[in-house]
Amino acid sequence: MAVGGTRTGEDDVNEATESSTRERLTKEYATDEIVVEWEPRLCFHSQNCIRSLPQVFDESRRPWVKVDAASADEVEAAVALCPSGALRTRRIGVSVARRQQTPEVRASPNGPLLVSGGVRILDAEGKVLYEGEKAALCRCGDSANKPFCDGTHKTNGFRG
Repeated sequence: MAVGGTRTGEDDVNEATESSTRERLTKEYATDEIVVEWEPRLCFHSQNCIRSLPQVFDESRRPWVKVDAASADEVEAAVALCPSGALRTRRIGVSVARRQQTPEVRASPNGPLLVSGGVRILDAEGKVLYEGEKAALCRCGDSANKPFCDGTHKTNGFRG
């Protein structure tokens, strides 16, 4: 659960719960083994999750995440393909040691800058906008969610 939020229906399988602060909304989809967190403001709709595990991730269905449609290992593997960090998983009752990944910034073809390896993004006043393992930053200049990519590069002709 994100800081500042509340969680209801904790025992309901696959129930989405929400937690929010002023700029942040996180939805959770859970089974008794795994929780998938989705932070929409970070998502640029790469659709890696949908291509990888369509029985779990289906943008035409509500809720769009059906965690119990695959094993926890399969869900975890699909979520790991998310380039923006908008999707994350955590195992119920399991503490995981943090891996130290080498920081990396990579320009995706005709898309955002993909940052990985422990990301901390600050605004001009030094306020933390985001802290996590991955982020996708706007490179086309037209995102309505700057500094994060919102997928606008797919429709505005951006090449780079």
